[in-house]
Amino acid sequence: MSTREIFDGRLEAALLLAPTLLVSVVFLYYPTALAFRTSLFDSGFGRAEEFVGLENYLTLLGSSAYHSSVVISVVFAALVVAGTIAVSLYLTFLIHEVDTGQGWYLISVIWPYALPPAVAALVFLFVFHPTLGVLTGPIEALGLEVDWFNDGPQAFLVVLLVAIWKQIGYNVIFMIAAMKNIPDALTETAELDGVGRLHRLVSVYVPIMTPTLFFLVIINTIYAFFGTFAFVDLLTSGGPANATNVLIFDLYREGFSFFNFGVASTKSVVLFLVVAVLMVIQFRLTEEYSYYGA
Repeated sequence: MSTREIFDGRLEAALLLAPTLLVSVVFLYYPTALAFRTSLFDSGFGRAEEFVGLENYLTLLGSSAYHSSVVISVVFAALVVAGTIAVSLYLTFLIHEVDTGQGWYLISVIWPYALPPAVAALVFLFVFHPTLGVLTGPIEALGLEVDWFNDGPQAFLVVLLVAIWKQIGYNVIFMIAAMKNIPDALTETAELDGVGRLHRLVSVYVPIMTPTLFFLVIINTIYAFFGTFAFVDLLTSGGPANATNVLIFDLYREGFSFFNFGVASTKSVVLFLVVAVLMVIQFRLTEEYSYYGA
C-alpha cells in the first residue's frame, strides 16, 4: 500500500509551490523586469537616470560593432553545439564499445566538466601560451607560425576549443545512459547484416537517441551563449579586434567597464530574446524529428 499523500486542496498546493515561486521571483522574474526597465533609461555610474524610451535599442540597431558581436556569438554557439555533440557522441560510442576499463575511460572524459570555467581557461592558457605553451613549441618546431592571442581566427579557435572541451563531460553522461538503453538485439542485427561501426552509430544509434541529443542541443546552446564568459574574459578579453567579443562578454564590458548600465541592460534583453528565439526553433524541431519509439 502506498504511503504517499495526495494534496488536492489549493492551499496545500500553494504552500508546496511557495518556496519555488519565491526563489523564481527574487532571482529570475524581478531581475528580468528590472533589466528591461533599466534598458529604457540612460543610466550610468555617478549620474542620474534619464528616461529615453527605445533609444538604447535604436542605438544597438544602428551599431555595426554590435551587429558583428551578434554574428560572432551565433557562429560561436553553432560551432560549440555542433563540435560538442559530434565529439561527445564519438567518444561515448568508443566507451560504449569497450568491455574492460569502461569506468576509467568515463572518468577521464567526464572530469573536465568538474573544473570551474576559470580553471579550464587557465589550463588552455598554459597549453597555448605564446612562449611557455606545451602545444605552441611543437607546432612552431614544424615551421608553422602561430600567434594564438593576437590573431583573430586563432584566438577564436582557442576559445572555441576550451568551450567544447569543458562541455564534453556533461554530454557524455547523458549519451552513455541513452546508448546503454538501446536494445542489444538492434546491435546484434546490425552486426549480422555487416553494418560497420560508424555506420551503426549514425544509422542505428543516433535515430534512437534523438530525444537525448535534442535535449543536449538546447542545453549546449544555453551554455554557449551564457556559460563561456570566463573563457573569453581570461583568455582574450574579447580581442583581438573584437574577434571573440561574444554577446555575454560585450554586455559585461558595457556595464562594468564603461558603466553604461542602460545600454548594458538593453544588450541583456536582446541576448535573452536571441536565445529565446533559438529555443523556440529547437523545441519545434525536437517535436518534429525526435524518435520516442512505437
